[in-house]
Amino acid sequence: MIVRSLSDVPAIQWGNGTSHRLLTEADGMGFTVCETLVRQGTTSSLQYLGHLEACYCIGGSGEVVTKDGDRHKIKTGTIYALDLHDAHHLVASDDEDLLLVSVFSPALRGDEKHSLSEDGFSRY
Repeated sequence: MIVRSLSDVPAIQWGNGTSHRLLTEADGMGFTVCETLVRQGTTSSLQYLGHLEACYCIGGSGEVVTKDGDRHKIKTGTIYALDLHDAHHLVASDDEDLLLVSVFSPALRGDEKHSLSEDGFSRY
């Protein structure tokens, strides 16, 4: 059995927020669970080519925007799943941080960081 809290794992600065990777590849579960904070007023262009990701909002609000511009509001109680390795923009609202529980499959090593730039989608 694995029992762990946020205070047991480092906060990884991933670009526009932090990620506490509560389960990683080293735990042998086959998936990763993170608490992810997206700082208010930020936009992150992301795509996971080697992982599928699902995010469940537990606080704050924002949007997930497809590469084609389709906008989906995110608020507490909303889940979105990137089931096709979708390129997307994760947008936190201007007035509050966005807090997510993120699940990745297969598992992350745990030290991955984004390379955010305006010329493309950050990948890992």
